[in-house]
Amino acid sequence: MSLINKHCCRDMERATSLNCKQHRDVFECPDVLISYISKFDEFGLIIHDGGSSSVVIRFCPWCGSKLPLSKREIWFEKLEELGFDDPTEQKIPEAFESDAWYSNTYLAM
Repeated sequence: MSLINKHCCRDMERATSLNCKQHRDVFECPDVLISYISKFDEFGLIIHDGGSSSVVIRFCPWCGSKLPLSKREIWFEKLEELGFDDPTEQKIPEAFESDAWYSNTYLAM
């Protein structure tokens, strides 16, 4: 799986895409089964209970490909090194709002 194409197969791409005229968010739409959070490089099964929770998955349910390990813990560690003790409530560098913080500079950080 390359950094350019985060999806291992077309089924995974469809499962993470929001193509709905009724809903604006993947967590609201019952047709979207899997979330992808780019800043954590994390795939998860959406828990459709009205919130934004998901259960992290490690393999594609369709093709069986191994998915990337979540970078969630590393994200928090890197921000803590930069002096952010509560990044969910603080204004953090823009690169940490997407995959930019690791896609080009991950090994250098």
